[in-house]
Amino acid sequence: MPRREWPAWANLFDVIDLLRLSAPIAVSRASFMLMMLTDTIILGRNAPEELPFVLIAWFPIGVVLGIAMGLTLGVSVLTAELAGRGEEKETGRIYRRGIVIALLLGVIACVSIQFGAETLFRHLTFEDELLAGITAVCKILSFALLAQLLNNASTFYLEALRKPMIVSAIMYFGVIVNMVFDLIFVSGAFGFPKLGAVGVAYATSGTSIFLMIGFLILCGVSTPAFRKGSVPPPGELLRQVRVGLGMAVSNAAEFGAFNYTHVIAGQVSLAVSSIYGMVFQVIAFAFMAFLGIGTATSVRVAERIGRGDEAGVVNASRLGVFTCIVTGVLAAGIMLSFPESLASVFVKPGTVISDVELYPVLASMIMLSSLMVIFDGLQNTASMASRARGLIWPPAFVHIGCYLLIMIPLAWYLSSVAQRGLQGIMEAVIVSSVVSATLQLYLLERRAPVREQRKTAEGL
Repeated sequence: MPRREWPAWANLFDVIDLLRLSAPIAVSRASFMLMMLTDTIILGRNAPEELPFVLIAWFPIGVVLGIAMGLTLGVSVLTAELAGRGEEKETGRIYRRGIVIALLLGVIACVSIQFGAETLFRHLTFEDELLAGITAVCKILSFALLAQLLNNASTFYLEALRKPMIVSAIMYFGVIVNMVFDLIFVSGAFGFPKLGAVGVAYATSGTSIFLMIGFLILCGVSTPAFRKGSVPPPGELLRQVRVGLGMAVSNAAEFGAFNYTHVIAGQVSLAVSSIYGMVFQVIAFAFMAFLGIGTATSVRVAERIGRGDEAGVVNASRLGVFTCIVTGVLAAGIMLSFPESLASVFVKPGTVISDVELYPVLASMIMLSSLMVIFDGLQNTASMASRARGLIWPPAFVHIGCYLLIMIPLAWYLSSVAQRGLQGIMEAVIVSSVVSATLQLYLLERRAPVREQRKTAEGL
């Protein structure tokens, strides 16, 4: 009987390498969700009626954050390529460009939010106390946004240099700092007044600024971030921006659409908005694992492009996809098996908003959301691998079509016109995620180039 051989992409060394890189990145990304989870839990147990203030305020913040994550992707890809060719000392200029891009975008966004937040939310039909609460939170969060954009550039750089453990250590120290701030400003510990949703915004901003300072110091001490290197080759700046431009458009569509679903939920009712926000935290927490896999996959793909290893590029992409499927099955299994336990983390049984008991509805929605987590992870990993292989715009067009043209109109129609409320929003999210994952996987397998990207990298 012939011996069965494993696929080329399932090489044990590559599996260990992917896990060694993706696990710390996933843990690091999860720290951000832990901060938001802490915010949601503490606010939900002290002032659950103010939870929509924070969730809806994240709409413009999330759009800008997504754009910045895309524009700074070039930091990760070009740094990994240089490191893959043994030119780590030349990566400082890549990082410094990323910092400048993040700083410019952050200042523009912060000023725009300070002067335009109230007008934006008024046009979204919010008014009176809800409008005032959302606007106040959003203005404070704009300072957190400015710091977070710089943090993105730093984390991408450190992870591309294979220093994810350092990133995780700093981020989890930030989780502790954020928890302390939440206890002080939200729940009124140590004699401070309870500030509710505004307190969450102060905690988030303070933590983001703390992390920004820590990352800048770390990059300056442990990497060539601020050391002068050789003269950059022609076209490197343009390529750095171009690599991230497609992802910036994708993230603007994806982050903006998902955050806009909170607006749709808020327009249905405060109860729907609160429950959807809690479900979204569960989904987003699982997504951090996928983000770690996707980031690690793109780094491994870029390294192999830098080495000219075409077969390695394909195998690294497929291994990332397979790992994502396994992770998605595990995440869905947990959500299906323990919905009541997960729901109890966010809200006490018996809590009522607008005559709706939150706990049982939240548990049922967590079970429903398990249907989409694997597809949400697949579309992210496949699109990041495609971009690392040089396919810039098709993944962005998929995100625009699936999230702006399918998810948003469908969520509005099912929740409001068809009167399906929260379940209608969740059904729209599931449909768009399935379509997006299918198309992104097709692009990765059939359209993502290898030779062309390798020649571009060598030319630089």
